[in-house]
Amino acid sequence: MADVLLDYFRSTLPEELASVLGDSLKALESGDFLTVLQKSEVQLLLGHQDDDSTRNVHLKDFPSWSDYLFHRLGLILSNRSGDSDIPIEETPAYRQNLFFLAAVAALYAFLQSTVTGPPLPFKSSEILLPKDVASTALAISKLRADLVASLSADGVAAYSLTPNVELLCLAETILVCPPIQKYVEHSFWARLRVNFVHQRLLSEPAPSLQKAIYDDLATVERMILSRPQEREAKDLHVHFLLERAAVHTHHGFDKKAKADLDQATAERKFEFALTGLMGKRTKYQQKDTSQLLVLARSAGSDTSGAPKDTASKPNALDLNDDTLLESISFTKSASTEIQNESSLPASLASLDPENQPKLDPLDSVILLEIASSITNTNPADGITREETIPYATRVLDGGSSNWQVYTQALLVRSRIEGYKSRTMERGLLQLQALVDQVIADTSGQATTDAETDTQVTSFLPKAKEGESAPVNERLRYVFSLCSPSCWELEAELAARWVSVGGLRSALEIYERLEMWAEAALCWAATEKEEKAKRIIRRLLFHATSGDDEAADPDEEKWEGAERDPPPSEAPRLYCILGDIDQDLAMYEKAWEVSGKRYARAQRSLGQRYFAKKDYEKAAEAYALSIKINGLNHPSWFALGCAYLELMRFKDAVEAFSRCVQLDDQDAEAWSNLAAALLHLRPKISSNEDGEISEAKVTNHPRTDALKAFKRAAAIKHDNYRIWSNVLAVAGSTNPPSWPDIVNAQRRICEIRGETDGEKCVDAELLELLVRHVVQSEDGFDISKPGLARLVNELIEKHIKPLITVSPSLWTTLATLYMHTNRPSSALECHEKAWRAVTSQPNWETKTEKEWDVVVQQTVDLVDAYETLGPRERSEGLAAGSGELVAKDWKFKARSAVRSVMGKGKEAWEDSVGWDKLKDRLDELKNRD
Repeated sequence: MADVLLDYFRSTLPEELASVLGDSLKALESGDFLTVLQKSEVQLLLGHQDDDSTRNVHLKDFPSWSDYLFHRLGLILSNRSGDSDIPIEETPAYRQNLFFLAAVAALYAFLQSTVTGPPLPFKSSEILLPKDVASTALAISKLRADLVASLSADGVAAYSLTPNVELLCLAETILVCPPIQKYVEHSFWARLRVNFVHQRLLSEPAPSLQKAIYDDLATVERMILSRPQEREAKDLHVHFLLERAAVHTHHGFDKKAKADLDQATAERKFEFALTGLMGKRTKYQQKDTSQLLVLARSAGSDTSGAPKDTASKPNALDLNDDTLLESISFTKSASTEIQNESSLPASLASLDPENQPKLDPLDSVILLEIASSITNTNPADGITREETIPYATRVLDGGSSNWQVYTQALLVRSRIEGYKSRTMERGLLQLQALVDQVIADTSGQATTDAETDTQVTSFLPKAKEGESAPVNERLRYVFSLCSPSCWELEAELAARWVSVGGLRSALEIYERLEMWAEAALCWAATEKEEKAKRIIRRLLFHATSGDDEAADPDEEKWEGAERDPPPSEAPRLYCILGDIDQDLAMYEKAWEVSGKRYARAQRSLGQRYFAKKDYEKAAEAYALSIKINGLNHPSWFALGCAYLELMRFKDAVEAFSRCVQLDDQDAEAWSNLAAALLHLRPKISSNEDGEISEAKVTNHPRTDALKAFKRAAAIKHDNYRIWSNVLAVAGSTNPPSWPDIVNAQRRICEIRGETDGEKCVDAELLELLVRHVVQSEDGFDISKPGLARLVNELIEKHIKPLITVSPSLWTTLATLYMHTNRPSSALECHEKAWRAVTSQPNWETKTEKEWDVVVQQTVDLVDAYETLGPRERSEGLAAGSGELVAKDWKFKARSAVRSVMGKGKEAWEDSVGWDKLKDRLDELKNRD
């Protein structure tokens, strides 16, 4: 089965072109890339042959080999014959499509030699490079170094020892040729892949490449959706979605990746679920506990277990632990043990967890990409790993029918297991085994090698004939899997050695790979900054004395002149020096050396200035960084924070708006956006005569701020501060947003009620809310859905249980009960409000202000007795019996007044408040 792009290309070719290109397509589909690259037209392009148009075109006349090829390709494709009877092999359409296939062959050969294996059966330098270059190792090395340097983008360098780089450069050169892009529609997909491979060669994403990749993604999707899928291009859109998900994950857009994976799952009708089943994980476990697992079944497969797997696949190492079982032993009882079984489809609930059917490779890719998106989206904690490993385990236990998919599953599992003491050894050894496999399969160092005769020992024995997998099987899903290159895998192994304390082993790997920046960071992480600085400075500067040859590498500080030209990684190296020395000049130097293209330099400057509270310079630095990389979410966020500090609220709104466009799940960005909006003035629109007196406020920023706060609260549903902001802003809009006030106050009570009690209730807003509802035209009818019922539920269920000593809250409740025909409850609330005031210690000896509060509360209580006491009860068992709310209300009212007057006589007998109480008492006596 060929790669989906070749299937799609073949299905759309005209019949006569398909017949003449058939041999080349078959060669590509079988992994025979050499056949395509040795076509006479391709040899003409490479300069191994010449015709009249190319005879005078020589490599020495061009600054680079890529430029030389681009010029020759333009001349070859411009040759057009006016004879309509010429053979199809001599037409421009044939040449354009053949060169497209040559680009695909070069790309696949590059991936075979760097990612998947097996070793290339040819030397790419002999096949691609001019004979005078290919004849000497020094010339090959220099040309390859120039090609690697040409791959630098935005100040970010490509890996310096990239092997067979000429293959990638050939593919890139062909696919950017205007006639190829214009007449071979599928070249956009191939160019997308080339650019993404190019991006992954860099030490960090380059913004210009990122933009090109996403532009091509949009073009390819339009191309796929604009025409119905051909029969030969089965699952075409699914393959595209998975490739795009891999691109999203690489660039940190995990939510976009998740959306694509969900869509691919739906289109495939693939069923899976992360669930739980009772079982044992250790050898000595007596009681079954719930174990996480993934139940999965490809569409069209039966529910019986997978047959014995005879397909070739890499070696999976056993755990060999004295405590943990090799795999979870699930309970053999009925499937009712499955957690949340009611939510599982019947096809999944009926699966045997220990013998699930084999998955289609494409479905396995979906599970592995989901595992990668979980790892990237969530913090690196135990819960995340527990959620992730079942996905890889499901792929491994089912036994994938594809070599590269199984390899990726082993890698995913080893990454997760490297963080647990019981599985750390297997995780590390499995990663080492994969490194050995990839090195052997790409460089051929464990087999016959076309480039070198050296061999290295392998952790596992060499694969026997028939135990490996052919090229086309390995490459079929490599773009969706985003499998790492051999040096990326080795660097990951080095990082794993660092995590377990194997510094020497890690440094040996970094030094062999010539990853000097990583080696320096490794030393710096172990608090050996001087050693790290020497490594970096040696790359950037000459010896202090000027004599590099005589310098002692262990003692020399490399403080001489700067190297000219600087190394391709100079911007990154200067930034590492700046990190170690806290030297802002190093970041400035990195910015200059990169031609003002290395965004990381300005981000680092912005961080330093922000920490120093120099917000003006911080904002300037971040603004420069996002001019280069406008998709960097943290930079927009930091820029917005700097603008808030500078009180440049309009600029802050723009910055945080970009944040939420890039990640609409960032609650902090939504919250800060709302804070900035609150400081903006509303827009004013006047009438046709320009009369301001008739002006009307439109699009009030406070309303937009409320929407932003609500969005933040929806994302961080348990954040008390955000809900407090929602409550405050909802109460300050004109008119207030009453439903939002109810919702926010309810959520605050749920979050903080147990710890803060009545303090978490905004008494003033609650009073306004109740007053609004009782004065509404519809009245306070809690029997019907609406705001009145919501307010009543808020008070009864969430606020009333929290009230202890707040008189204002009891008074507000009394108002509610009075307007809902609950006089007994209303009077009880007035009594509690009065007790709350009079129970405060020593109120009679404090200021007149406190005395007046007690007086007013007493008068209110007396008014309540007069109003509510004589009413008939309408609540509880006495409702409708004719019994009064308080038949002794006069006695209680007089007793309350006398109690207050008795305590306050000595201090407040001649005060206004005293006279008010005396008058009220006289009124009560006169009613007798």
